[in-house]
Amino acid sequence: MAELLLELFSEEIPARMQQRAGEDLQRLVTDGLAKAGLEAGSSKFFVTPRRLTLVIDGLPEATPDVSEERRGPRVGAPEAAVEGFLRGAGVTLAECETRDTGKGEFLFAVIRRPGRATAEVLKEVVETALAEFPWPKSMRWGTNSVRYVRPLQSILCLFGGTVVPVSFGPITAGDTTRGHRFLSPEPFAVKDFADYAARLRGAHVMLDQNERRAAIEAEAAKLAAAEGLTVKPDEGLLAEVTGLVEWPVVLMGSIDEAFMDVPAEVLITSMRSHQKYFSTLTAEGKLAPRFVVVSNMSTADGGKAVVAGNQRVLRARLSDAKFFWDTDRKRKLESRLPKLSERIFHAKLGTLADKVQRMQALAKHLAADTIGADVADAMRAALLAKADLSTEMVGEFPELQGIMGRYYAREDGEKIEIAQAIAEHYSPLGPNDSCPNASLSVIAALADKVDTLVGFFGIDEKPTGSKDPYALRRAALGVIRLITENGLRLPLRPFFTFAHAQYAGTDFVHNGEATARDLLDFFADRLKVHFREQGVRHDLVNAVFALGDEDDLVRLLARVDALKDFLASEDGANLLIAYRRAANIVRIEEKKDGQTYDGKADASRFVQDEERALFDALSAVGAEVQPLLREERFAEAMSALARLRQPVDAFFDRVTVNTEDREVRANRLRLLAQIGSAMGEIANFSKIEG
Repeated sequence: MAELLLELFSEEIPARMQQRAGEDLQRLVTDGLAKAGLEAGSSKFFVTPRRLTLVIDGLPEATPDVSEERRGPRVGAPEAAVEGFLRGAGVTLAECETRDTGKGEFLFAVIRRPGRATAEVLKEVVETALAEFPWPKSMRWGTNSVRYVRPLQSILCLFGGTVVPVSFGPITAGDTTRGHRFLSPEPFAVKDFADYAARLRGAHVMLDQNERRAAIEAEAAKLAAAEGLTVKPDEGLLAEVTGLVEWPVVLMGSIDEAFMDVPAEVLITSMRSHQKYFSTLTAEGKLAPRFVVVSNMSTADGGKAVVAGNQRVLRARLSDAKFFWDTDRKRKLESRLPKLSERIFHAKLGTLADKVQRMQALAKHLAADTIGADVADAMRAALLAKADLSTEMVGEFPELQGIMGRYYAREDGEKIEIAQAIAEHYSPLGPNDSCPNASLSVIAALADKVDTLVGFFGIDEKPTGSKDPYALRRAALGVIRLITENGLRLPLRPFFTFAHAQYAGTDFVHNGEATARDLLDFFADRLKVHFREQGVRHDLVNAVFALGDEDDLVRLLARVDALKDFLASEDGANLLIAYRRAANIVRIEEKKDGQTYDGKADASRFVQDEERALFDALSAVGAEVQPLLREERFAEAMSALARLRQPVDAFFDRVTVNTEDREVRANRLRLLAQIGSAMGEIANFSKIEG
């Protein structure tokens, strides 16, 4: 067994592509080897800004010998058929065998292929992997016809210590690599992976991306702790910085006090987006005047010059941010509203000014009819929600929209609740984002998301497959969370219809009823995903949604919870079995007879006591369940339903449905159909799986 060591050395690979590239290289090579009959013992990839490395251990020196048997035409078959078989199998007639299969004599070719040297196979597999590499973006360089993410400089490919002469464009593999671009730029030869990793470390390259990440995290925490601070957690930035350096040197710099009166979010965003700096926090959780920078250089002065240079660059960046902050505050937030009429929301749905007007109508409706907030405040929050899009700061940092609106609203003397609603109306942005719970924030967030959903569904711009350019799935999930986590009693169908009416004059493809219907179907799918992540069975959501008129998400969830508990009980599980048995019998007999049995059974035609007992139980349960459902006492309604188990079991044990008396048979089928009708008041049990 021998080891494969492969390194692809290039100009800097974008950090966002590195992890996927390592996975793709590992997959392409191991899959190619497997197709050639070579199974590896273990494989591992490594990525740095300038190299993709793959090491595979436990490879045999050669592929195994292969023996393949093919049956050909019958003896005496036309000459053309025989020649075609021989040509396809790559054998002569003399090399074939004649065998009697019991159905006649046939020609058989036994094709034996000797194993190939693994090095020979590796050359083909690696070259194919390089040609098929699925970079999100790739480039040609020089006069070369091949493509790679960045100009490829060298290939190192060793199998058992011997060079495999892989070729890609103008480059042929060798046994050399390079260390750090500045600290150890000279090439050097290696023998195997252990030698490779050790010599790279000596050449100021920390090969393992996980080791680099851990080193950055630990050293940053250590530097911060020395000043009584903590590093602001930022997994995305940590992953990006790990992909920017081969030899991480973590340093701490200072932020000029003159900038500390600028909102913390602005400073953090500027440092993160432009400079890739980590922010630090005080013990109270406030932004501290220190930042952490990860350099790719070791310097004789311990990084002093690097820190000074970064502080100088940061000073210029933050000067711009402070200028935007000071400039924006010279005008009131409300004065920026006219600019929204110059911003297109969507070509078919008007401008952002139009959207704000619709949001105000929805906010008024929600405040007055659903949430009970102050109507004037709700409309004010909706009016100002998008105003900060016209500010200098949001123009520079779009990710601060909403957040800056809150600051500017407070500067203008707006109520705290209104300012907070401006900041939170985009939330929740995803399943892990916090959900607003303040009344005005919930109203503004619902108005924004529902207006978007109704508008795009109205013009038939719905998500398809994996494509969702307007983030409508995320908007629907946001609405679901806003309603369920705040316990809002908001019937969706009339609210969607009301939102549709606010688009007066818009050339919609669908009317209000059709749009509401499509949106409810869309929400049903989103609910399944949302509840599945919380451990709720999707078929239970289907069973309740299938009732057709359930558009109150809080009530729906209460029904689903009660149904889940009911089916977990012995009575519920057995009653479900009985329901299916009854439904199947009725369905089969209706198809056979060409008629339905959906009427009420005639008590005067009962022959056996079990029929009467089941009829009486169904009547009693039906009378009891209806008021319980109206009062939303779903668990009690399920308990009442459970009392059907005994009479249903007795009916199936002692009553023959398909009796010779046609009238009695029809009456019994109607009685069975009543079981489905009674249970169908609570949920559509036919949708329940398992």
